[in-house]
Amino acid sequence: MELMRQALELAPRWPLGRLRLGEYLESAGQHDAAADIYRELVSDGVEDVYGAGLKLAALGHAPVPDSPPPAFVAGLFDQYADRFETALVERLSYGVPEAIESMLAGAGLLGAILDLGCGTGLMGERISARASRLDGLDLSDRMLSHARQKHIYDSLYQADLCDPPADIRARRYDLITAADVLIYVGDLAPAFGLVRSLMAAGGRFVFSVEAGSEGTGYSLQPTLRYAHAPDYVAAELSKAGMRAVEARKTVLRQDRGADVHGLLYLCTAA
Repeated sequence: MELMRQALELAPRWPLGRLRLGEYLESAGQHDAAADIYRELVSDGVEDVYGAGLKLAALGHAPVPDSPPPAFVAGLFDQYADRFETALVERLSYGVPEAIESMLAGAGLLGAILDLGCGTGLMGERISARASRLDGLDLSDRMLSHARQKHIYDSLYQADLCDPPADIRARRYDLITAADVLIYVGDLAPAFGLVRSLMAAGGRFVFSVEAGSEGTGYSLQPTLRYAHAPDYVAAELSKAGMRAVEARKTVLRQDRGADVHGLLYLCTAA
């Protein structure tokens, strides 16, 4: 910590250095001091690529935002892309694509599919053989680069989950997937509304969330991921004109050796 303080004496406006000092202070239990640094970073008015606003909210020093800054999410996964599959599948026992594939096991051919937050294509690999068309959308250019190398998508787009390009908006999909994606969305209303507008007649929507406690709506966790309560998910699905035909409890992945519990939903139009 002292070395970082010394470095910041030489470069006091260094954003990443200030963020790291805040994290060191937070780890040391000095939450108020850490919050002061995060607050300064937010007030600088620059694009919040480091998630200082999220960290401030996670400490309870600011309201929980409806969603993280897109620049933060894109930057996070751009940095992670080259080691993403090794880290997630081999080290963190990531099983969401496999679990979603299991939910769809008896469905036969799946028709036109939109893979929201497609990442490197782990979900796409599981379902591409049953798709008449497979489109993917993700914020991270580096993740999309890895997905492109798999040659399983008809089209890939770099865009925010809730702001897809006109090409996507013009199509209707028989299946829309969001595998381990909504953990980076707080307020589900915009995402669910978009999904409903893109569903073909008889279409389905399958997604995962980290499990929150009943009555809590959505909450921002220390990991800077969101958890969603089952009653909140059900209410937002209903508002969007959808309903869950199946919901399963599952372990999404591991984090620091502990299971991360979540829920899988298979939905149709109400």
